[in-house]
Amino acid sequence: MKHSSTFFALIPFGILGLTAFGPSSAAPTVEDFQTWAAITATGGFGLIEPGLKNLRFWLEGQGRFGNESSSLSQGMVRPGLGYAINENASIWLGYAFVPTMKPFTRQDFSEQRIWQQFLWTGKTSLGTFASRSRFEERFINQPDTAYRFRQMFKLSYPLALAPSFNLVGWDEYFVNVNTTGTLHSGFDQNRVFAGIGYNLDEPIKTEIGYMNQYIRRINREDLMNHILSVNLLLNY
Repeated sequence: MKHSSTFFALIPFGILGLTAFGPSSAAPTVEDFQTWAAITATGGFGLIEPGLKNLRFWLEGQGRFGNESSSLSQGMVRPGLGYAINENASIWLGYAFVPTMKPFTRQDFSEQRIWQQFLWTGKTSLGTFASRSRFEERFINQPDTAYRFRQMFKLSYPLALAPSFNLVGWDEYFVNVNTTGTLHSGFDQNRVFAGIGYNLDEPIKTEIGYMNQYIRRINREDLMNHILSVNLLLNY
């Protein structure tokens, strides 16, 4: 019970961080109910060539449906290559293509990104803990390249009475590094998730739950999305 209560105590950290470091809760906001679906496959090239066992791949696709989940509002294709430093830590380099529509933007546009990240995953007394530090170079309709840093902490707590199930909680905080055009440096957005994970078998799991996304927007209302998040995770 002590471990379980500690897990639930971690979930509100993202909301507390948002109020402490993000915009004032008095800022005007608009809200939307959305549905996000994602498939992420990661694995090593050791299956092809044993000498490449430390070389990793990342393939991700997402569809985000906004306007009360009635229409596609954002898509994403995000491939990458990584190198396993050890059994817990890896470094990554990748690309992303992100078409974006309302309600995230007034005018449709397509964004391209280059991203780098450091990923650490390990077992703790509470379950599996992961830390992901990602830096992005964003090529969008701005005068200059936009740089953004994002930090995620995630905990998966296994249920003793149902070993195939996990309680999953994570928070990710986004910071714009520079100001360019309509993007301003400082807090960009926060995402916090709480849900249930289910291990179909060793390499395949699902995570389904609620995500809250708060986005700071300049010269218009901030956006708060209430999201049904459905994820399929493949790890080979």
